[in-house]
Amino acid sequence: MTNLEQTLIEVGLSHNETRVYLAALELGGTTISRIAKKSKVKRATTYLAVDALKTRALLGVSKKGRRTFYFAQNPKKLVDSFDERRELLLRAMPELLAISNAIDVKPKIQYFEGKAGIEEVFKDILRSSGKEVLEWYSESYVTDFDEKFFSAYFTPERIKKGIHVRAILPDRPDLQKLAERNLQELRQTKLLDSAKYHIRMELNVYDKRKVSVISFKEEFGIVIESEIIHDSLKNFFELMWEYLPSQSKTFTRTEIPL
Repeated sequence: MTNLEQTLIEVGLSHNETRVYLAALELGGTTISRIAKKSKVKRATTYLAVDALKTRALLGVSKKGRRTFYFAQNPKKLVDSFDERRELLLRAMPELLAISNAIDVKPKIQYFEGKAGIEEVFKDILRSSGKEVLEWYSESYVTDFDEKFFSAYFTPERIKKGIHVRAILPDRPDLQKLAERNLQELRQTKLLDSAKYHIRMELNVYDKRKVSVISFKEEFGIVIESEIIHDSLKNFFELMWEYLPSQSKTFTRTEIPL
């Protein structure tokens, strides 16, 4: 057993979970059979380890046609999952990242299921290096998801990290209340006629190359890592922001330097 494997076991992964995670990290987007072969874990046991790692949000899933591919999440997520053993993981991080960086072709799309999966998408924003998020809000934000996650965790953490938001919202009384907290929550918003602005998913553009698509009602989220898609949607947002009709309500009490 290597020192790296011993570290991961000490922080809470089982022996098989450790071998499966490291195999997936080295292989990139790959199949169960390849993970089993690389990790030298029996195929049936590999499925169990994969399920456990998915529950911990350490393994992601992507679809290509009818085939399912699995990939290890960024090793830095281990620190979030096992905070009490943070120092051990930080010492092992250079070796973990070296394995991750050795992958020639990395997956570009990550799929997350359930409310925990949606929360993981928003946590990815908190882990990003960018200092601004561009958002198209959905009315589903207030009707189909627990707002406590945002008020008690996400928004305070975003403010703490100095991540600003510019958002386009449907003009609804419940979202107007959100806009009234703009100044203290590092946010600028523009509200549009809800009869005309009616989208059922949320779209976030952040970091230098990431876009997230979230369906609160259907309880899934997708993170797309693509410079082309990121830059195209960022340009589209900027055009909307600049050319919104003058009668659109805006709550930008002050221009926040970014």
